[in-house]
Amino acid sequence: MISTVNPATGEQLIVFEAHTEAQVDAALTAAAEAQNAWRLIPVEERVQVLRNTAKVLREGKEEYARLITLEMGKPITEAEAEIEKCALTADYYAETAPAHLAPENIASSAEDSGVVFDPLGVVLAIMPWNYPFWQFFRFILPAIAAGNGAILKHANNVPQAALAVEEIMDKAGLPEGLFSTVLIESNRVAALIADDRIAAVTLTGSTQVGQIVASQAGAALKKQVLELGGSDPFIVLADADIKAAAKVAVKARFTNNGQSCVNAKRFIVDEKIADEFVAEFLANTKALVVGDPHDRATTIGPMARENLRAELHDQVTRTIEAGGKVLLGGNVVDGPGYFYEPTIIDHVVPGQAAFDEETFGPVAAIVRVSSTQEAIALANQTEYGLGAALWTGDTETAARDLLPKIDAGAVFINGMVASDPRLPFGGIKKSGYGRELGSYGIREFTNMKTFWTGPAPTPAAVD
Repeated sequence: MISTVNPATGEQLIVFEAHTEAQVDAALTAAAEAQNAWRLIPVEERVQVLRNTAKVLREGKEEYARLITLEMGKPITEAEAEIEKCALTADYYAETAPAHLAPENIASSAEDSGVVFDPLGVVLAIMPWNYPFWQFFRFILPAIAAGNGAILKHANNVPQAALAVEEIMDKAGLPEGLFSTVLIESNRVAALIADDRIAAVTLTGSTQVGQIVASQAGAALKKQVLELGGSDPFIVLADADIKAAAKVAVKARFTNNGQSCVNAKRFIVDEKIADEFVAEFLANTKALVVGDPHDRATTIGPMARENLRAELHDQVTRTIEAGGKVLLGGNVVDGPGYFYEPTIIDHVVPGQAAFDEETFGPVAAIVRVSSTQEAIALANQTEYGLGAALWTGDTETAARDLLPKIDAGAVFINGMVASDPRLPFGGIKKSGYGRELGSYGIREFTNMKTFWTGPAPTPAAVD
């Protein structure tokens, strides 16, 4: 049984029967058969489905946003923005996929040689609850444009979203069977990964789950793209625009109720300006509105599940016990639902939970440093490497001297780390490997096939 709960109230919404083995088997067979035909359709024709997808998403934006908010608690305005971002990405790949996938000629000893980009087959997508539409669409849009099929195993607390995205792709005109959602428990995923009809695997989720999936896919010698956890640093140097940095810092930490791998989590601030930054950050955070996520005035909704809130509160408690100073929040909100107070902990240092661990919720850790060198060292003192923000008044020096020293899949100078369909997105270290989005992302699930053509044989002489 797979059930969904409203995190704002704690009430169960609906229960689904898990798909049977026969239903899953039928979905795999249908996807494999449909993909064999889909791969032969020119990419210029395949992208019409992407144009249709953008239209369907925009026409149903209110309905789909409401569903996101209902199942995982994202404020409704952010849910609407998530749907629009999916539509924009569909627009982007509809225009650019033919160029991204065009054959590339490379000079060699041949008369003609280079690379073509063939689809791999059917890709298993294991997706998380925190962006139930965006994480899926940023995978599926380039994947089908490249000629692949897909099977979706979504997080089990967002089954209605999982079924909704299948309906959207059907409305967009995707060939029958090319993509299906399967509602199954996590203990059945290993069999899917091992199935010969699955060619590759993509996962967005925790580092712990990523290690399991990587092991299972590796045993089957199947390509993987993994976007995993993060403890992103938000570095504020002494010459930064403090007001601008503090304003963006609030959004960087608390968007999506603080539940994003790429949220800024550790705010590493030069001690010369730390008091000023903290005062601005604190004032801006106090302006956040905790409440019903369906209310358009709300900026912080509930956490997605009760166990996630309990884990976060444990991290806060352990950080305080180890010497962290709470400036704001630090408590579970009384009443129904899984709400947690927006929290700021100052004087966080290595060895404390809020520094060493990924805090997946509305908790910000302030780390004070004495120099730029120390800031970079502490930013890198993590097992993660997804994104990093760097705030400075000297962008030229930052780009030349500091950018190469920061261990992350993306570094945003004077901005908030975020995914953009035009740019590759992904991490290093225990934040995963492979890339999504941009020209690099669309090629992840392709066979980069070398072609080599020699001179045509001279016809034999005819007597």
